[in-house]
Amino acid sequence: MPRLYTVEFENVAVTAAQDFFEILPATQKPCLVHALILNQYTDFGDAAEEILRFRVIRGHTTSGSGGSTATGRPLDSNDSAAGFTCEINNTTIASAGTAVNIHTDYFNIRTGYALILTPKMRWRVQNADLLVVRLLAAPTDSLSMSGCMYIEEL
Repeated sequence: MPRLYTVEFENVAVTAAQDFFEILPATQKPCLVHALILNQYTDFGDAAEEILRFRVIRGHTTSGSGGSTATGRPLDSNDSAAGFTCEINNTTIASAGTAVNIHTDYFNIRTGYALILTPKMRWRVQNADLLVVRLLAAPTDSLSMSGCMYIEEL
């Protein structure tokens, strides 16, 4: 039976390009991403405004480093622990494998970003492939950022 989990990071000083999220499914347990949320709370006002560019990539086989491990939290308190593994805020990005760009977007740091994917548009990752959400360039100055992904494990 599919289970839905959240993975998040909160109040992280982002100063460099990085993989916000890196998801590795458990064997024989594909994952679908239902939603992605990114925001910051330190820079507001016209003078501080900037646009951040990010990309969702599937297919790397070598994990990144420099961040930390996050635990998938079940939305249903009776569900078991997530089988997938997740890393957050890796400043050395994932690499190797056959990487495929599946979504590229931008967001204004004043408004944040929230994307809820329709059932046919959900990003799927399985086997030994990683799914990463990558900040493509460093922000102009340090941002205190938070983010959340909603992930279904099949």
